[in-house]
Amino acid sequence: MGRAYQNRKDSMAKTAAAKTRVYSKYGREIYVCAKSGGTEPESNLTLRGLIDRAKKDQVPSHVIEKALEKARGGAGEDFSPARYEGFGPGNCMVIIDCLTDNPNRTFGDVRLAFTKTKCKIGTPGSVSHMFDHCAIFAFKDQDEEAVLEALMMADVDVTDIENEDGLITVFTPHTEYAKAKQALTDAFEGIEFEVDEIQFLPQTSTTIEGDDVPMFEKFLDMLNELDDVQNVYHNAEL
Repeated sequence: MGRAYQNRKDSMAKTAAAKTRVYSKYGREIYVCAKSGGTEPESNLTLRGLIDRAKKDQVPSHVIEKALEKARGGAGEDFSPARYEGFGPGNCMVIIDCLTDNPNRTFGDVRLAFTKTKCKIGTPGSVSHMFDHCAIFAFKDQDEEAVLEALMMADVDVTDIENEDGLITVFTPHTEYAKAKQALTDAFEGIEFEVDEIQFLPQTSTTIEGDDVPMFEKFLDMLNELDDVQNVYHNAEL
């Protein structure tokens, strides 16, 4: 059905400074996930998926282990999630997920990215109703019917399944993430996920043209340079 999804922009980082920011963001996310859901990947499927993504993005093992050790120790920063919504360049819709130990600082930093690019930060819910909050799994397989049957047998609420050139992509509500991943892992021995994420998928798209293109790139760069920002979702098409 052609439901487009984007991978983490940060995984394309090329400079040393950009890579350090990626490592920091993964470290923070792993720490929070392990602290809230347990430090053992075998019993915390969200943590397992996060560690797998970190490894694919070439995050050093010592960064991952340091975050896990901090969570096992029970000490450290008290991070909490924060989500901001608004309208970016060209009136595209944007959702920004953060982990912060200082919500006032984070809000100020995010708002500055909006104002510096002549955009408008919105209230909670102002654009999120135009996105689907989905768990996404992509892996190599040919048998779409077998995949659907395995998920249905595990009582997983499946939103959509695509099969494109032998790459199957499964979409489920984000609340079904752990159950869907366990069902797929149990049904297909040795399965390797090319995508294993929870994302916001836009229901519509907005084309960005002309002067809005460099402004949009500046907007994304400003957000991705913020330590507290974990993910940026949007409906822009360049």
